[in-house]
Formats: sequence, structure tokens, C-alpha cells
Amino acid sequence: MKKLSRRSFLRTSFASFAGLTLVRPDTFEFNATPEIMVDKVKLGNSGLTVSRIALGTGSKGGSKASNQTRLGMENFTKMAHHAYEKGISFFDMADSYGSHQYVGNAIKTLPREKLTLLTKIWTNEDGSSRNEPVRQTLDRCRQEIGSDYIDIVLMHCLMQPGWSKNRTHYIDGLAKAKQDGIVKAVGVSCHNWEAMVEAVDNPWVDVILARINPFQTNMDNTPDKVKELLGKAQKNGIGVVGMKIFGEGRHVSDPEREQSIKFALTEANIHCMTLGMESIAHVDDAVSRVMRLANG
Repeated sequence: MKKLSRRSFLRTSFASFAGLTLVRPDTFEFNATPEIMVDKVKLGNSGLTVSRIALGTGSKGGSKASNQTRLGMENFTKMAHHAYEKGISFFDMADSYGSHQYVGNAIKTLPREKLTLLTKIWTNEDGSSRNEPVRQTLDRCRQEIGSDYIDIVLMHCLMQPGWSKNRTHYIDGLAKAKQDGIVKAVGVSCHNWEAMVEAVDNPWVDVILARINPFQTNMDNTPDKVKELLGKAQKNGIGVVGMKIFGEGRHVSDPEREQSIKFALTEANIHCMTLGMESIAHVDDAVSRVMRLANG
């Protein structure tokens, strides 16, 4: 087998933060400074303090699987533990990714009070979700994760406006769960401009998960429009988590990763970001790059 050069490996490994790594991560010699760790930030007025990077678990996610779950339980757990050692204590899951059990297994030996767990539940306009009431869905998710509570629960992938009127079943159910201490913060994951505009002015929303990158790839409007709207969200006290930072894996050359992270940190009006990392090499690169640019 032809041996990959370090440059070739990087090009192959990062050919997708949203595609399964093709080279074993333990073959990669990464020169990250060991003591570099991710810092923590306040997530708006949600009352939560989170690591600036969240470990995303939904790359190519759907039908109860993702690139992260396809790593297998052992490899995912090793990566998650390495991420935690680098300061990443924020885990981004979804019911549709099938990642609850994977994160649950990884955090068994970690202090729950130091973690932030986010998940997303699929919603329908008629109020049905796997034919489960909201509380039943949340109870199932908590059981799968192995946690008495979930820090953040979002309505997943809102693609149309009007959700605040046609999804009152979920809004009321999540509000009740928050009141009962089952959930700490609630909100929406937006895949539509009008849906996000609606969210920014909704007092029910604690957290918005928004698509943002400098390339306008898989986004809901231009970077300027989105960052302006997210700035308004921040002024309203909403916690803003950025996603699609690398355009769903379409902009992962070294210069593009540098441009994307710099934009996320300095212009995007987000508090933190979720990255769909798939190897220890991905984790090390993300942590070193984010903290270098954050402190630069």
C-alpha cells in the first residue's frame, strides 16, 4: 500500500468533516500542543455555560445513523473521551441520528454536571412525533442517553414559517418539561430563513441552531443577512449555536477551514459552534485552530 504523506493524509482525512475518515486516525502524527483546551462561553440568557466547540454527531445523519455512529461504539467513545480531555464537554445529538446510545456510552465515566447535552426531536405540523407524546419522547431520549435530564432540546430541522402556531403541541410539551426540570433550555434548529426570523422574536426560544459559513453553502440566506439576524437573536438573549461551519463538509481544505473558523469566531454572531468531527485528528485540528484564532 502506498504510504500517504502528511499533506495527502490531511487532504483525504478532511475531504469531509461530514464523510467517514478514510485513514485510521491513529496513523496520523498531529503536532497539536497538548495543553491547548477549548474555553467555555455563556450561551445567551439560557443559564448554560458551554464549551465553545460541540461534538456534532449527525454528519450524513438520518434514519437512526450518522458517520459518527458508523465509527462503531468503541471508536466513537475513544474520540469522545479525547474531545472531553481537550475541553469539549458539549455533545450535539438528535433522535434521528441514532446517536443517543453512543453519547450515553461515552459519558458513563464522565461527570454529568460538567457536560452539556443537546438533542433534537423531529416534529410535524399535526403534532405527531413517532406517535409519541412529547413527554414520552423525552423519556425515551433520556433513557437512551442515560441521563435524568437533557440540557437543551430543540425542534429539529424547521423548514417552513408558521411553526409557532402549528406546533403548539411541542412548544407546550417542552415548556412543561422545562418547568419540571427534565429540560433546561428549549429552542429550534432552523433550515429556513422565515422560520429563523420567526424564532428570533419568539420569547419561548432559548437557543437557536443556525447554518452559517462564509461561503453561503447550505445556508438560509447570505452570510451578511444571517449574521445580522443572529446578532439580533443575541441582543434578544437567545443562545446561538452555529452549524454547517464548513458547509456540510464542502469546504475543508486548510485555507477554507481557516477562513470558516475565523468567520465563525469574529463575524458570525454565534456563541459557539458544533463540528461533526470523526476522528481524534479532527478533534485536535479543530481545538488548536479555534483556540489559536480565538486568542489571536
